[in-house]
Parts: sequence; C-alpha cells; structure tokens
Amino acid sequence: MTALKQYQRLEAAALWRAGPEAQRRDVIVSLGDATLTITDMNDRPLGHWSLAALERINPGQLPALFHPAGDDAETLEIAGDETAMLDAISKLRNALERGRSRPGRLRAVSVLGSLGLLATVLALWLPGAVQRHAVKVVPDIQRKAIGQALLGRIERVSGQACNTASSAPVLARLAGRTGAQRLAVLPAGLASSHILPGGIILLNRALIEDHEDPAVAAGAILAERTRAEASDPLAALLQHSGTVEAFRLLTTGLISRAALDSYAEEALTLPRPALQDEDLLAQFAEASIPSTPYAYAIDITGETVLGLIEADPMSGQMQDPVLPDRDWVLLQSICGG
Repeated sequence: MTALKQYQRLEAAALWRAGPEAQRRDVIVSLGDATLTITDMNDRPLGHWSLAALERINPGQLPALFHPAGDDAETLEIAGDETAMLDAISKLRNALERGRSRPGRLRAVSVLGSLGLLATVLALWLPGAVQRHAVKVVPDIQRKAIGQALLGRIERVSGQACNTASSAPVLARLAGRTGAQRLAVLPAGLASSHILPGGIILLNRALIEDHEDPAVAAGAILAERTRAEASDPLAALLQHSGTVEAFRLLTTGLISRAALDSYAEEALTLPRPALQDEDLLAQFAEASIPSTPYAYAIDITGETVLGLIEADPMSGQMQDPVLPDRDWVLLQSICGG
C-alpha cells in the first residue's frame, strides 16, 4: 500500500499501560505493515496493535490516548510533541479505512437489501448460512486485521512470537520461498502449525530448531496453505465462535475479544485436518521443494506417509535449497535456542 511505505520506519516514545491497575511504562512505538508495535526500552516486544482496529479515546485532545478495539483496559499515550507519529497514525488509519470502504459499502447494501430475508434464514435455515455469507463478503484488509488481533490473543497464551533483527529477513525469505504471506514462530502453545485469517501462518519453534533440513518447516507451511485452499481460515474461526459472532462480523466488522480468546485457547491444540496426498504434492511441485523430509518428520518410519515419499515431485531432480545453510542456521536461533 503506497500510503504505508513512507512511514514504515517511524518510531516515537510513548507511555503504555497493560491494564487499569498497572503502572504506566515508557515504551517505543513503531509503525509496520498496518500494525503498531510496542516495545520496552530494551527492545522487547510488548504488543502488536492493528491500525485498522485502533481507537482513539480523546479525539482532538493531547496527549493522545489509544486502545485496541474491544479492549479498553490496555492503553497507549502519545505526547503532543510526537507530531510525526500522530500525523502518521491518522493518515494510515484513513488510508486503511479508504481501502476497505468499497467492500464495506457493498456489504452494507447486501445486508440492508436482505435484512428481512436474513431474519427468516436465521430462524428457519442452517446457522452455517450466516457464517458462509460472512466468509464470502469480508474484505482482505479486514481478514488481516482479524488475523493480527487473533495473533495478539494467541501470544498471551504462547508467549510473544519469536523475532530478532538478524533472523527476521531470513523468515521473510522462507515466506517468499513457500508463497506464504506472513510467518510467525511461536515459542509454545502450538502443536505444530496453524494458519489464521489474513494468511498468517504460525509455526511451532520445534519445526525450525529440531530439524537440519529447512524443507521440513517449508512442508508445514505448504500444508497450511493447502488447508487454507480447502477450507477458509476465517470459516474455521467462525465455526468455532458461532452464529452470533458471524452476525457481529457482518454488522460491525469485528469479532469479540472473548471469541478470539476462546479460539486461541482451544482450537490451536486440536489436530490439524488431514490432507489428500495429491493436493499437498501439488503444492510441493509448484514450490519446487522435496516432500520427503517433511514426510519423515511426520512419521520417521515412513509407513503412514508413503505417498509423499514415493511421489516426491523433486525426486531425482536438480533442486535449489529451500534456504542457504547459513540462513537456516541463523533462523534456528530465532527463539534464542
């Protein structure tokens, strides 16, 4: 997004409060790709707020007070002399709003035009119809905001996603190599991998730290992309949250914090849906990545993953490494291991 690029490295000092009873802390606020990142004075991350879901408590007053939508307990105070940051936040939020205004108008027309029918549908038809409609009309920018908000709730259970200045570019290269929009490595709380709305793919740190071949982590990423093609991650969230949350999303563009917390605490520990070998192998072939290392990481005997081994699309072919050895070794220390 052109409007975002000029502010990507902007930083400012601020005061952050985790809750009503907590002490205010000096922090550094920096702008990223549609997010506001909060770190302490030792550069340790404290929070990631979506700009699309950011609300100002005191419009027109200084110092400016903000909180994430749906969570007024956590606040961020930015002094009036931080004019560059305040101007940037205002411009970026306006840009994000313009970016989703057309889908929003289309959604509003759809809802208003079928309001009477919707009441009948809710009473007589399957609740899943509301969820399917929500999945169909929610725009990409809102999916990313939901995914970012959900990641923030997950990090309260798993710990902050691992990140270092040296490993971040390597993680971005791994995302590019596998066609992922964004990767996040979690230190705990996740069995293996998971994909969130907006294309955020979560990886357990073991997928990186416990394997010498980056094709194992790449395979987990490709598996999540295959699952997302078969079943929309937003649909999985709404199925878990229920019809009320689907209707809330249709009418307000938001999902409640309670629903996000429930999904974060329960759904991520459940086994991931099985995949058809041919669907997954097509992803490996398209990415020119061997499937055998990933197969043996799932089952060291190879018995239950024989299809991925015998039909490896890169078997006997010249292939570029998923990542250079130096990059992989660097990425293996992303969580401080």
